[in-house]
Amino acid sequence: MKFGGTSVATLDRIRRAAKRVGVEVAKGYDVIVIVSAMSGETNKLVGYVEETSPLFDAREYDAVVSSGENVTAGLMALTLQEMDVPARSWQGWQVPVRTTSAHASARIEEIPTDNIMAKFGEGMRVAVVAGFQGISPEGRITTLGRGGSDTTAVAFAAAFDAERCDIYTDVDGVYTTDPRICEKARKLDRIAFEEMLELASLGAKVLQTRSVELAMRYKVKLRVLSSFEEMDDAAGTLVCDEEDIMESKVVAGVAHSRDEAKMTLVSVADRPGIAAAIFTPLADAGVNVDMIVQNISEDGRTDMTFSCPTNQVARAQKAMNDAKESGSINFHEILADTAVCKISVVGIGMRSHTGVAAKMFKVLAQEGINIQVITTSEIKISVLVERKYMELAVQALHDAFDLDKAG
Repeated sequence: MKFGGTSVATLDRIRRAAKRVGVEVAKGYDVIVIVSAMSGETNKLVGYVEETSPLFDAREYDAVVSSGENVTAGLMALTLQEMDVPARSWQGWQVPVRTTSAHASARIEEIPTDNIMAKFGEGMRVAVVAGFQGISPEGRITTLGRGGSDTTAVAFAAAFDAERCDIYTDVDGVYTTDPRICEKARKLDRIAFEEMLELASLGAKVLQTRSVELAMRYKVKLRVLSSFEEMDDAAGTLVCDEEDIMESKVVAGVAHSRDEAKMTLVSVADRPGIAAAIFTPLADAGVNVDMIVQNISEDGRTDMTFSCPTNQVARAQKAMNDAKESGSINFHEILADTAVCKISVVGIGMRSHTGVAAKMFKVLAQEGINIQVITTSEIKISVLVERKYMELAVQALHDAFDLDKAG
């Protein structure tokens, strides 16, 4: 059971979360609880680090920022003990959660089960583990990046072969689109791992992408539910194998990402190796490139367009200008349009149905929305459009694919 920051934001909420844990213990389960820092705590700690040392040592950053989860783990264990549930807290290094040395974005390498299983054998019923943290091969505390507690929870469920993994958050499940944008958005009872993976990577903020990847690889049944709703075994959304879904619609959901930018290199040489010469420096600079379009060549020159997050525009511009100065590429100018957004439709049903792209483009055309860039995969179609049309595009597509109706 994983409880996010809003679910443990106050002592009162920690008590409510502990009651849910107590219910599972009463059913006869041994429970591993993964906790996040109390809501707002991580931001406060990050602020302290940045104010103290603008060019901070990432190892000390992890030491400071990981402390938020330790506080919650201790408080949750104390709360359970007050309810006469045998519980104790575990920090990442005590398990130990072995990770890579990439501070602030470490990956979990291994979770040995011996220490926790030994304590279960001695009568402990609940292990409360601080999420988002681990220990590097050098013995330093590491953190897994934002949303890392989701990944911790799925990794523990896989390591301990848990019956399922419940992610408690401030929403009561996965919706066909963002309910704040489209009031007809409908909660899904079930969604396939691949659909959730696409939705998570395309802007749906419900689960961290890496946690879904892990769940898919290790076949961990994931349930997303609200810690503020009444307790109900059928609540939330089950993220599961495609086979476990009786019948799915062609399109499962519409995702949007507001913070996209469109970059265009005007007039680059159209020659073998030019794409590598452009995208290698971008990768080295840590720019997360998504969509790529190359225009028709004229007189041996072409334009290359790509999208990236808006907060990486300056980094992309610097990487391209440095590459131009070094002589590895030559272009006329670099244009950045930060007033765009990405809209995507996702669904495993697209594999066996034609006409989804045609329908999507037709709907946007009827609303007078111009498509600037298109990318597709087996189960998704993404387009870049002007940001001012974002809500209209989401609502129109949600209606067109009848996502407010079940089955």
